[in-house]
Amino acid sequence: MAKGLEKHQARQAALNLLGKDLTRRSGAKCELCEASGTPLRVFEVPPEEEEPDLDKCIFLCGTCSEQLSNPKRLDVGHWRCACQSVWSEVPAVQVMAARVLDRLGKTELWAREALEDVYFEEDIESWIASKPL
Repeated sequence: MAKGLEKHQARQAALNLLGKDLTRRSGAKCELCEASGTPLRVFEVPPEEEEPDLDKCIFLCGTCSEQLSNPKRLDVGHWRCACQSVWSEVPAVQVMAARVLDRLGKTELWAREALEDVYFEEDIESWIASKPL
């Protein structure tokens, strides 16, 4: 048990080292909903690599982070922001926004329509499909 805890703490420490770079990239805003003035958390976009990778991490507000950790309870109104964030230049942001839209698209027409308008490169498409919400 202690070994697993140590491994988890080491990974968290490595993720926290990415904070400064993520702050610069995100402009100190949530990369999905653009919330500012709120604490941001490093979120690894699954599937995770052996070592944390800046290109596979995004900065999220508490609301986005909590909802992504429990996708059965997504607040539909909050996630309309994914229609904009899916157009991000950051692939990891595109992936998470597309996964949210795909999940919501099962019941929400606007989410399906938003995904229909977007073209993804093949590697992004396979990343999106590798671990749906």
